[in-house]
Amino acid sequence: MSKQMTPADIELIQQSFARLVPISDKAAALFYDRLFEVAPEVKPLFRGDMTGQGRKLMATLALVVNGLNKLDAILPAASVLAKRHVGYGVKAVHYAAVGAALLWTLEKGLGPSWTPELAAAWTLAYTTLSGFMIGEAYGRASWHGERERAVSAIGTVITGSSSSRVTRDGSLMAVQ
Repeated sequence: MSKQMTPADIELIQQSFARLVPISDKAAALFYDRLFEVAPEVKPLFRGDMTGQGRKLMATLALVVNGLNKLDAILPAASVLAKRHVGYGVKAVHYAAVGAALLWTLEKGLGPSWTPELAAAWTLAYTTLSGFMIGEAYGRASWHGERERAVSAIGTVITGSSSSRVTRDGSLMAVQ
């Protein structure tokens, strides 16, 4: 059985996100730049105003972060979002790249306050939610393999491999 988020994990995540809010436009731009660097194949999935897309991302993250202590209340919306993303062309394997880009962005945005404990809390929150979303969008059988790939990819990013790229099969390769 996988680890559950604790109240301490949730508090760490919520406090760190509150520190990111004042730079939310910059954080969103960092996120998408990093996402397109590590997974260039997803760039065509994004059409239109990336500033607006970034604001939607940050608003969604705020809802999720603020709802972590009542996860059951946000899961129905996460299910709808996951199924909608399938229609945009999102694949289960893309969740690993998104997680890696998110954690990289948090590390850059939070600077010295990004600690191993905070990284572990955010990783657990992301893999919990993304695992649920993958299961909702692609079926429970997809969830286990993609969750392991996401954890592996994100773990590599946390341990300092910032020059990595998530490939279509969910593995990481070095970026020159």
